[in-house]
Amino acid sequence: MSLTVVKIGGSLCGSARLERLLGQLASEIETPLVLVAGGGPFADAVRQVQAAMPFDDILAHRLALDAMTHLAEVLATRHPRLTAVGSRADVTTALGEGRLPIWHPAELRAGHPDIAESWAVTSDSLAAWLAAELRADRLILVKSVDVPAESTPAALAAADIVDTHFPRYAARFAGSIVVAGPSSDDRLAALFPVPCEAS
Repeated sequence: MSLTVVKIGGSLCGSARLERLLGQLASEIETPLVLVAGGGPFADAVRQVQAAMPFDDILAHRLALDAMTHLAEVLATRHPRLTAVGSRADVTTALGEGRLPIWHPAELRAGHPDIAESWAVTSDSLAAWLAAELRADRLILVKSVDVPAESTPAALAAADIVDTHFPRYAARFAGSIVVAGPSSDDRLAALFPVPCEAS
């Protein structure tokens, strides 16, 4: 089964673009997808609280994972096919039921040896980690800016498009990585593999 992981940046929260993209992904794309949401305004709130009432980055990281969970739950209300899921097993179940899962990292909240508990690991790296774990064929990062075609993970990190840990996770992912900025919206369907017809 061909599988694509689509990470939607939290910076799109509240935009008409986000609502349009969710509708397209849920209604127009026929290949199996898994969505990953950033933390958006919920993660911003964690940063604000940490600045006002300092606590260590380990707790901040875990609260940021909670932020991703909250945003996944909100986005899941946007279309009947969308469903928030907190584990890789739940992803598989949702796909089998014809749903479009929005993965949130509840399964990582207690810590994971592959993932540093730091602000330096963002939802981009977590999406790459998930794509590798699910053996997906493609990872699409939906961003609020366009980037040069064929940009490497290292170049994306240097330009602050993704976090500094992303190249390490990207190296573990065997599939292709695409960054979809606003100019990609009109050709969104072309970013996904064409489903094979049964013979």
